Amino acid sequence: MAKIFVLDTNIILHDFNAVKQFQDNDIVIPIAVIEELDKFKKGEDNLSFNARAFMREINKLTDKHDFGPRGVPLGKKLGYIKIEPNHPFAPEYQDLFRDDIQDHRILSTAMWVRDTHPSKFVALVTKDINLRLKAKAVGMAAQDYLTDRVNDEAMMGIEKEVIVADANTDALQRLAYGQDNALPWQDVADKEPRPNQLYKFNFGGDTVCARYDAHRKEVVLVKTKEACGIRPRNDEQKFALDACLNPNLPLVSLTGGAGTGKTLIALAAALEQCNSYDQIILTRPTVVLGGQDIGFLPGDQKSKMSPYIQPLMDNLDVIKRCFKPGSKQFQKIEGLIREERLIISPLAYIRGRSLGKVYFIVDEAQNLTPQEVKTIITRAGEGTKMVFTGDIYQIDQPFLDQWSNGLTHLGEKMRGQALFEHVFLRKGERSELSDTAAKLL
Repeated sequence: MAKIFVLDTNIILHDFNAVKQFQDNDIVIPIAVIEELDKFKKGEDNLSFNARAFMREINKLTDKHDFGPRGVPLGKKLGYIKIEPNHPFAPEYQDLFRDDIQDHRILSTAMWVRDTHPSKFVALVTKDINLRLKAKAVGMAAQDYLTDRVNDEAMMGIEKEVIVADANTDALQRLAYGQDNALPWQDVADKEPRPNQLYKFNFGGDTVCARYDAHRKEVVLVKTKEACGIRPRNDEQKFALDACLNPNLPLVSLTGGAGTGKTLIALAAALEQCNSYDQIILTRPTVVLGGQDIGFLPGDQKSKMSPYIQPLMDNLDVIKRCFKPGSKQFQKIEGLIREERLIISPLAYIRGRSLGKVYFIVDEAQNLTPQEVKTIITRAGEGTKMVFTGDIYQIDQPFLDQWSNGLTHLGEKMRGQALFEHVFLRKGERSELSDTAAKLL
């Protein structure tokens, strides 16, 4: 059956290229969506970029064409797109939706499209759960944007990346105590593992941690390491610190709940390797009310960022407390800050930059869209390492969830690449009180 999809504003702001993701089906954009996009066109963040990119694309499509009854073609093997004027609700629904707001205008236009095309399936596509519920309440088909949504099976794979395996005693002896601390993969698996597959082996009452190195074609021992006074407290932290210290892994993602040590480990590893990088950059999304970016806040860049960077500074203080104030290590960290080799920068201004020989840490990355994560990673130059940290179950953005956020998307799409490793940290290590509260409250 031929289909028509009516797109909400948040779909365009999430992915400006969304109109080309519906195969040969037709797309309708209500005028109310164009009016909302106009409010975003002057900003510097990714939402504003998507709004401008979408409007440029529509302008190019209609440069030599007017919208006909069906619209204008989107391209080869794609459907048509049409901008539809607002249409009021049918009389029987007008008392249900008395507030004259953009959501209701979009819904009423979608219902009009459905009623005027009885031979076609018409659905409203929106990331706004409330709008989807309103649509379903009046019999209008509504759905989420599914193109970059990770399925449940892939989600389970992301969280269960460590294989608890058995190996013969001789093999584990060679892995744990041998000269090379490595084994041919044939000793632990029937087929070649994916790059950077993580393993746990039980050995004499202890756990031996290992990782498959695709370059060496061997399973190598993951040793307990220390970085800037920080030592891992569990096996997952051991994997995470090993990944963050590995110069052959330019891209790492660390996920887990509050207090699992994601940011602390990433920052400690960066400071440990400060001589290998020109700069250490810490950043996190600035999630604010009303869709305003940090440019609306008073003060200079440092003042604007201060409410958002405090959690990063807390982690830096934890590391500094590992050393005496007059020690060489403490002075080294202070020197990095003073020389601006350790800086905190807003994500809003990363577009267009080229980051060469930088250790780049993105905290709270679950609040980024897949497009924003792609934008960040494509800024990486030679010698740059990027570490994304976050908890996919604590999302502050209204139109993202655990299946569609950029951090989940990163883990699913990059899984199996030799330059990428993901570690899911399970156990909270902040304090006994924090861990108990996370479990019981």
